[in-house]
Amino acid sequence: MPTVKPQHHRFTKKRRRDNRSEASDKPLTSDAWQLVYTGFVLILLCFFIMLTSYASFEQAKVMQFTEAFSDAINIFSGGRSLDKGKTVLKPAAEIVPKESPTARLVEEIAAFAGDNELSDVELRVDPKAVVMTLPDAALFDSGTARIKSAARPTLTTIGRLIAQVRCQVRIAGHTDDRPIRTVQFPSNWELSTARAVNVLRFFLETTGIPASRLSAAGYASHQPLPGDVTAARQRRVEIIFLTHELDAGGAE
Repeated sequence: MPTVKPQHHRFTKKRRRDNRSEASDKPLTSDAWQLVYTGFVLILLCFFIMLTSYASFEQAKVMQFTEAFSDAINIFSGGRSLDKGKTVLKPAAEIVPKESPTARLVEEIAAFAGDNELSDVELRVDPKAVVMTLPDAALFDSGTARIKSAARPTLTTIGRLIAQVRCQVRIAGHTDDRPIRTVQFPSNWELSTARAVNVLRFFLETTGIPASRLSAAGYASHQPLPGDVTAARQRRVEIIFLTHELDAGGAE
């Protein structure tokens, strides 16, 4: 009787092929969603990075424009500013349109102060005025309104400046809030006003400035400088160059 050859080898190979086919058709396991979720999160991350980069880029453009605009309207040629020594021009002066009468006046006053070494003078720009400030100690003895002899050269120089410009000028006297009560000055109102009037009179007598261009006012301690300012700085005389008429097309 003929023998039958076993076929188990071929059966085994076929079985292996069937196993591979079944493995390829097997659905994804329950952990496969993590791969999809991770890819989605990475896409979102890239998206937000792109948005952040774009926002930063736009901010940089805005800053660049701001700096360029500030340079364009700077009243000092070449970006020059008066910031050395005790003569100070506040940053507000650098945002005045450089072609305006106020800007020309600021530059003229700043240049004059620098050329004549007015080291005790402080300048600032207000919305309607250019203000030159002198400490009271440079002009008066404590509690008096008589101008010191040592202050006369400085006031003479400032008088030349006032004669040179063509705007109205107000002299304002200020004190601190420390009370005063003397026969001559019953309160700080009288003291601050007397100081302003004496400075005005000095200008009239020494420079020939028309009286119609000058005025005087005393404010006692009721218009203090803002911020944390010492009492010594509050006691001051201000030479106020009124610029609103210049900007409105008035006399220069």
